[in-house]
This record gives sequence, C-alpha cells and structure tokens, in this order.
Amino acid sequence: MQKDPFRTRDHVADFDDIVADIVARSAATRATLAMAGDLAYGEHPAEKLDLFFPPGRGGNLPVHIFIHGGYWRMFSKADYSYVADTVTRAGAIAVIVDYALMPEVRMAAIVDQVRRAKQWVLDNIASHGGDPGRISLSGHSAGAHLATFLFEKTPAPAHIHAALLLGGLYDLKPLQTSFLEPMIGITDEEAAAFTPMTRQHDPDTAVTIVVGAQETPPFHKQAADFATRLRALGLGVRNLSLEDRNHMNSVRDLGISRTQAGDCLLEIIEATRD
Repeated sequence: MQKDPFRTRDHVADFDDIVADIVARSAATRATLAMAGDLAYGEHPAEKLDLFFPPGRGGNLPVHIFIHGGYWRMFSKADYSYVADTVTRAGAIAVIVDYALMPEVRMAAIVDQVRRAKQWVLDNIASHGGDPGRISLSGHSAGAHLATFLFEKTPAPAHIHAALLLGGLYDLKPLQTSFLEPMIGITDEEAAAFTPMTRQHDPDTAVTIVVGAQETPPFHKQAADFATRLRALGLGVRNLSLEDRNHMNSVRDLGISRTQAGDCLLEIIEATRD
C-alpha cells in the first residue's frame, strides 16, 4: 500500500526521537531564558503566548512571532520553546503562540486566534521592551499555514516585515483525502475559505519559503506554487531547500546554531533592523 505523503510519521523514521528531543530542548529553554509565560490574548484556555527575552535586554527590541505546527490537532507552545534560543541570540523577543486544536474547534476559530495573538503583540509588546514596528514571523507545517493569515493585504498594513514559512501547507484541498480526514475532517467550506493560495497578501512582507529536501512531493509542490502566487501579488520571495532535512529535523534546526534553518531564522530577524 502506498504511504500517505502527508502522514509525517511514515516518512521520518526517528519521528518520536525528534519530538522527544525538541520537548527536552524546550524544557531547557524555559529553565534558562528570562520569560513571561502564559500571557492571555483571549478568554479561551488555549489563547496564551510565551515571551522570551535576550540577556541584558533593553527597549525597542525586534520581535519574532513563532506559530507551531501539528496539523492543527497536536502539540503546543510548550513543545516549541526551543525556537526562542535562536530568536533571543539575535537580540529579539520571541513570542511563541498557542491556539486551540481541531476537532475541538474549527479552522475559523484557529485563524481568528492567531490573528488576535498578533494584535496582542502589536498592542502590548512595547510594555515588554519590544518594538511593534519591527516584527518578523515564522511557522512550521500547519503553523506556516496559519502564519500566512498574519501578513494578508487586508487589513493593511500587515506590520510583518519578514516571514519564514517552513514545510508549510498552502492548499488544503489535498488534505481532505489524507489520513487527517477521520481526525479533523476539513470541510469543503474550510478548504475554500482558508487555503492561502487563494488569498491576498501584503506586498510589503518579505517571505522566505523553505522545505526540507527529504520532504514528500506535495510539500515541494505547495512551496513552489505558493512562491509563484506571492510573487504574482508583488511580494519579494525566496525559495530554499534544506539539504538532508525532513519535515521534523528541519524544524528542530530552528533552535540550533549554524544550521540552514537556524540561519534563515536569524536572517529574517535581522531584516527587521533595515
């Protein structure tokens, strides 16, 4: 039987080991970095975010928002604290966002949540030493999908200088016949309304679209198609393939020095200083 190209576990032999590693790295990050945890951006129990601060922080710092993946149905911000290691090393405040999971809520609710998390950052980050005029953004897998809704053309301006989209999903239609169907059951209405390929995006956001070289063909196709779409809308876009990386070790690399993914993250944070 042919393997489902969207079922990551079937294509990453050490899936569980990588997950255990990123959870351990995240616990270490929370134990070592200065942070403000579980700040509420809404009333739902999942509507919280964590802030991590660089050593000797001052004011007017760059800000980076990260949105985790997990096919909208698993993981939490606590699993991805380690991304803050790279962000704070760049002298920026890391904002690690949580959101409710499907099927408890539907896609519309999750998209609304991440939008409100961004608005919380715009409204409140200055009181934590951040500059709301220097915000960058990243997301992995479903988190990359959700990140696209934070640099849409409407409302304008998006207030996102640069975005890094890693192993993202930009066309939901193929997922309706994937292993996810009995788990979250993406509807026709959700696929039509929340497919980034069909939406308008802010040309003032510079976007880096990254995919691991060892990812399955749909991830490569969606990355290429979305890059073409964004260029047609006037956005500056670059495409990168990460050598010898798959869907899971690529996101782990975001928190590791001198990796391709980690360097990409540093670069988009640096872009907010221009």
